[in-house]
Amino acid sequence: MGLRAGEVAALTLKDIDWHSGELLVAGKGGRYDALPLPVDDRGDRVASATPSADRGSGLFLRVTAPTGALRTGAVSGVVREACRRARVPSSGSRALTHTAAPEMLRRGASLPEIGEVLRHREQKTTAIYAKVDRKTLRRLARPWPEGGAA
Repeated sequence: MGLRAGEVAALTLKDIDWHSGELLVAGKGGRYDALPLPVDDRGDRVASATPSADRGSGLFLRVTAPTGALRTGAVSGVVREACRRARVPSSGSRALTHTAAPEMLRRGASLPEIGEVLRHREQKTTAIYAKVDRKTLRRLARPWPEGGAA
C-alpha cells in the first residue's frame, strides 16, 4: 500500500472501516488519508480474532516483552526479516515505498493515481519514485505539441 514504517506503527483498530473498506492513515504533517483496503479475505479473520476491549491499541502488536504496539523500528525490522526469509537483498520498509510506484506503473496506473496512493502532494515527488522504470514512463509522456520548438 506504500505506507511508511511510522504510518504502519501508528495504525489502530479504529483506523479500519470494514463497512466502507477503507483504512485511515495518519501521514506527514498531521494529514489523514482514507485508503481503500486491499481486496482480501484475511480482513474478516483479523476482525473476528481481534479483541474489542481496547479499540485504540495498536493494530500490530508485540507478543514478547515489551508487549504493546510495534514501533517504527520494529516495522522496519519485520521487513528486513521478511527479505531475509525470501532470500532477497535486505532493505527497510522505505524500499517498499520505492518499489510500489514502478510496480503500479507496470500494472497501468497513472502518475496521479500513484501519487494518490502514496499520498504525495506534488506529482514531481511521485515521478522521483516512479522514474526507475523509464520504459513505462516513456508510454506516459505527452507527445511533443505540433509546431512546438524543438
